[in-house]
Amino acid sequence: MAGELTTKDQKHTVGRLKSRPQFLAVREGEKRRGGFFLLEVLDRKEPDSQARVGFTVTKKHGNAVERNRMRRRLKEAVRLHAGFAMQPGHDYVVVARRDVLEASFKELAAELKFRVETRPKPRRSGDGRPRNV
Repeated sequence: MAGELTTKDQKHTVGRLKSRPQFLAVREGEKRRGGFFLLEVLDRKEPDSQARVGFTVTKKHGNAVERNRMRRRLKEAVRLHAGFAMQPGHDYVVVARRDVLEASFKELAAELKFRVETRPKPRRSGDGRPRNV
């Protein structure tokens, strides 16, 4: 199907986020920070629907050629290594950082797979006490 990223196993396809409201909705979800990108994840509470992914590369990261190269590298990493790990009913937005261009593809794919599979640690409560007491 057009507009879908597939993995080696054809039963796992990843849909695409295409409209601005879809991207803005994912910003309300959890954030998983990494060295090469920020991964935003939103559970849509629809376990029967496929996972969807979107890519964001801002203009501050270079000209159009560089931004497109970053986007293509991230799409390929999702297609080959991380698409199978994306949970059904979840939306993912990958916000690229400049380091995506210099990283080896193996490092990029491993980082993406790790961020997709792991959940962030729970945050500490903001009770106002200093941490090192």
